[in-house]
This record gives sequence, structure tokens and C-alpha cells, in this order.
Amino acid sequence: MTIISWIILGLLAGAIAKTIVPGYQGGNWLATMLLGIIGSFIGGTLHLFIETGTLELTASDLSVMGVFVAVLGAIVAIYLYGTMSRRRL
Repeated sequence: MTIISWIILGLLAGAIAKTIVPGYQGGNWLATMLLGIIGSFIGGTLHLFIETGTLELTASDLSVMGVFVAVLGAIVAIYLYGTMSRRRL
């Protein structure tokens, strides 16, 4: 996949994931895109691991299943980002 398709998939997956995850996540469109791209790698890697049993860093592709996997990975990335960025009082 080229960098342009990663950016498109990242924006799409990040925007869908931010609408699914309840609460305020903060960040602008760049943060949404980065979390979506990170989610694409998380989802693609986990999908490949479940499918083949090999652990290899890979991103999802621009297909229906690829977007679905990227959105699931972006939800995980948003959750982890929210967990790590919370303040402890």
C-alpha cells in the first residue's frame, strides 16, 4: 500500500472509530489520522496473526474487510491513547 492510501484509510478509520467510541477524545484531524493509521497497523497485524498464526507488522488494505479491521484497530488505539493520557489525581 502506498502512503496516500494509508492516509486515506487512516482518516476514514480514525473518523469512524471516533464516532463509535463514547466520550471526548480530543485532538484535531491530524491526531485522528495518526490514530487511524496506527489502528490500521494494529488491526492488520492482529488480523494476519489470527488468520495465519504469524506475527508480522502489516497494515490493512483499502477494501471493506480492510476498513473494518482498521476501524477495530483504531478503536483499540483510541482506547489505549485515552487510558495513557488520563491524569491521575
